[in-house]
Amino acid sequence: MSSWYLSYNGEQMGPLTLADAIAQTTTNKDGHAWREGFAEWLPISQVGEFQQLANSQVSAPPPVTTVSSDEIDFTIHGSEMQFVEIELDPGESAVAEAGAMMYKDATINLDTVFGDGSHNDNQGGFMDKLLGAGKRLITGESMFTTVFTHEGTGKAHVAFGAPFPGNIIPITLPNVNGVLICQKDSFLCAAKGVAIGIHFQKKILTGLFGGEGFVMQRLEGDGMVFVHAGGTVIERELEEGEILHVDTGCIVAMTQTVEFDIQKVGGIKSALFGGEGLFFARVQGPGKIWMQSLPFSRLAGRMLASAPQNGGSQGEGSVLGGLGNLIDGDNF
Repeated sequence: MSSWYLSYNGEQMGPLTLADAIAQTTTNKDGHAWREGFAEWLPISQVGEFQQLANSQVSAPPPVTTVSSDEIDFTIHGSEMQFVEIELDPGESAVAEAGAMMYKDATINLDTVFGDGSHNDNQGGFMDKLLGAGKRLITGESMFTTVFTHEGTGKAHVAFGAPFPGNIIPITLPNVNGVLICQKDSFLCAAKGVAIGIHFQKKILTGLFGGEGFVMQRLEGDGMVFVHAGGTVIERELEEGEILHVDTGCIVAMTQTVEFDIQKVGGIKSALFGGEGLFFARVQGPGKIWMQSLPFSRLAGRMLASAPQNGGSQGEGSVLGGLGNLIDGDNF
């Protein structure tokens, strides 16, 4: 292979390979080139080898980026009781928890699948699907998920409703390095291709008293996921080494770079009468966390405590109590 020499304003460069010479002349063509076999120095614009290789590089197709998840559009409706409406193009799919659907267009086909629905029917073997189903079973979810696929033309819509009052959080997984750690019952729906796995707490005390147990959900992929949280949601970006103390039930989701641990509330008096339990969650950055103001466990506990069969209020504030119920007809 011949060596190339370049000349710019009387200053020579070389010897160079053809590729190096092309790289140099791409940014500056105001010079001359020579190689063995040339009778004289030629202007760079007249060298055939430069033009052929440059043209082949320009015409080469760009690298193709493989995306395993479907790209979906969405709209979140409502305030206290939200639902998300997903718009699908022909062939696109969304996956959701069983029973989450609110409505769908007739051209969207509903199919219940074994596992998390991250594999197509012709992808992955039975063991892959069995593993996906086992992971969902460990996190307390059903072994089956529902896949909604648009099989018609044009645009079609499917909507999924939140199970209790709160907000739906849309998260693009590539924006959080492809992985999101969330509480076990917070996943609502996602673009097909997102894998729903498990995340184990490494420390025993964190698993016992962290509010989420040893197992949390791990959402992984390159698509869009929708997570539901109770009450009002706040998103917090933690800097390197920044520490935040949170009620154990108020953490909805976090990026995998956040360190999650527990810490004692304080003295015995604070632990017994402070109403916050023995421990609160200790999260340390860097990373991002999402917190909810009304965990479902807190809502359910208040409703259970107020139930008449548990000695809760029965007279809506009436001093007559049961006699008042008899008078106003509220006997049930």
